[in-house]
Amino acid sequence: MNEDLHLFIEYLQIEKNCSQHTIINYQNDINDFVIFLKQQGLDQFAAVSYVHVRHYLTVLHEKKYARRSVARKVSSIRSLYRFLLREDRVRENPFSMASLPKRTQRLPKFFYQKELEELFTVSDLSKPLGQRNHTLLELLYGTGIRVSECCGLTMKDIDLGIETILVKGKGRKERYVPIGSFAIEALERYFANGRPTLMKGQQHDKVFVNYRGEPITTHGVRTVLQKMIKKTSLTMHLTPHMLRHTFATHLLNEGADLRSVQELLGHSDLSATQVYTHVTKDRLQHLYKTYHPRA
Repeated sequence: MNEDLHLFIEYLQIEKNCSQHTIINYQNDINDFVIFLKQQGLDQFAAVSYVHVRHYLTVLHEKKYARRSVARKVSSIRSLYRFLLREDRVRENPFSMASLPKRTQRLPKFFYQKELEELFTVSDLSKPLGQRNHTLLELLYGTGIRVSECCGLTMKDIDLGIETILVKGKGRKERYVPIGSFAIEALERYFANGRPTLMKGQQHDKVFVNYRGEPITTHGVRTVLQKMIKKTSLTMHLTPHMLRHTFATHLLNEGADLRSVQELLGHSDLSATQVYTHVTKDRLQHLYKTYHPRA
């Protein structure tokens, strides 16, 4: 099994060009399955039958795994078997008949415009950290990029002249994303004062830095946003991904087409973007029930 797993990881890295985060998730899911197989006295993936699959799903249910987690595990193991089948290392895929548990459709959380406006007033723009925090907020909301993509931005990735940024997304895919006037103004202020002050002699080209001048981490960005929302009257939990949800929702509310939003978000599959249409429908229903006298 170790050799099979090693070949599969190489396939994910080289052929599928998966990110390290994705590969780790695959490994964790498959390792859990391997532990189960050893408990059943099996030492080969080829020895697994549909009976073992049903037993494994029962074990996951007894451990009270969420449906979303079970679906991910099954999907990971099914991908492993598809690869092994292609390489003639197994004769059949016992997971081909396993049905994935239906996922509950959860609407992404997002800010309404008035809620978001309060966030843009909390940073002290006379101080370097305030300039950085405000720029982070403007860029995350103004472009919809992921927090990892934001932390990975370098100075050469930003072109204020043509008002675009080069974003390096999942699977090393690159895309150009336009930036608006508010984000440009924030970046110019941060580049002129905030960033040079925070750098403190550090030598690197990352756009966003912490108070020591080192490249900021994704955890650091989340901490910054949490501190910002505590300065407002808002009670919700703020995450970088919530700003990404807000970016997409506001675009669709204002009439942007789904394909354009997909391109801006860097989604490879349109279905990943379609969840935001449910958000807009939910909002319309809320408005109807709130304001229509016959609702």
